[in-house]
Amino acid sequence: MTSKIFPTAQDAENAFYEALERADLEGMMAVWAEDEEIICVHPTGPRLSGQDQVRESWAKIFAGGAGPRVQITQQVAVTGMMIAVHSVHENFTVEAEARSQIPVVATNVYLRTAAGWRMIVHHASPAPAQTESAPRDAPPKFLH
Repeated sequence: MTSKIFPTAQDAENAFYEALERADLEGMMAVWAEDEEIICVHPTGPRLSGQDQVRESWAKIFAGGAGPRVQITQQVAVTGMMIAVHSVHENFTVEAEARSQIPVVATNVYLRTAAGWRMIVHHASPAPAQTESAPRDAPPKFLH
C-alpha cells in the first residue's frame, strides 16, 4: 500500500503527469487506486484492467527512460464529493523529433478513498493537430 496521500483530485493529477515525465513507475502507481477495477487505455492501445496490466504497461512505456515533456491544456474538471472527472488535452513535446508536438486527448477519473484521491481510469486517444480557432464573428456550426 502506498503512503502518498493526495488531498485533491488535482494533486493526484499533478503527480500522475510528473511521474509520466520522469518515467517514475513507483510514482505513477502511487497515483492509481489499489483496486483490480482500474482501467487504462493508452493511445491506440487495448483496454487494460487491474493493477498487474496497468503496472506492466507503464513499465514498458518507461523502459526507455525519462519521457517527453507534457503540457496539459483545456482542462475541464467535474468534481463531486467522491469522484472527479478531468478531460484534458495532453501536448507532448518530443525533442528527438525536432521538437514536434503530439496532441492527445485524455479523460482521467479519480475516486476519493480513505487514502485520499486515486486514479481509477485513464483513457487517452490521439487527437487531431490543433488548428487556428474560427473568427469570433463566424456563424456557429451545427452537425444536426
